[in-house]
Amino acid sequence: MSTAAARAPATLADLLAIPEDERFHEIIAGELVRKAMPSFAHGDAQLALGLHIKGPFGRRPGGKLPGGWWIASEVEIELAPTHIYRPDVVGWRRDRVPERPSGTPIRLLPDWICEVLSPSNPGTDRVKKLNHYYQFRVPHYWIVDPMDESLSVFRWTADGYLIVLAAGRDDRVHAEPFEAIELPVSVLFGEDDDE
Repeated sequence: MSTAAARAPATLADLLAIPEDERFHEIIAGELVRKAMPSFAHGDAQLALGLHIKGPFGRRPGGKLPGGWWIASEVEIELAPTHIYRPDVVGWRRDRVPERPSGTPIRLLPDWICEVLSPSNPGTDRVKKLNHYYQFRVPHYWIVDPMDESLSVFRWTADGYLIVLAAGRDDRVHAEPFEAIELPVSVLFGEDDDE
């Protein structure tokens, strides 16, 4: 039996043993995995998306803006003891989660997760995380790809994630679950939003 096969799955204790200022890790199917070092394009896309979504949605519902969500970035969420992720941007509907999520890791199933791809590990987000988020029934999953300047939007169905939107840099979209606003996809890739 190999050493890897004999090794016990990584746990929250293993994750928390890493000093907080060095904890850029996730536990994916029991394996402690270091997240890719983000590029400027990655960080810019992540922040732009957070600003465009949190602004109108990260508040109580009612008023001029849609509201109704808790939105955060880079927080640890535990979907199971061997599945602890740190999504780039994540959200919970306030009608389902009335109190602001708390704790490390957060143990409430998100209603939406967005991952921004990194050149060194796009398969993690496109395959492993997509399959695991589906397994745990995350209703909405977005993938932002700064390399090909695209946005892919998935919705959970009993038969698998359904791709409900594939958009490129020049598109302006109403992407679920945030269809109440128009998102100019180009702002995710460094373009100024002139509106």
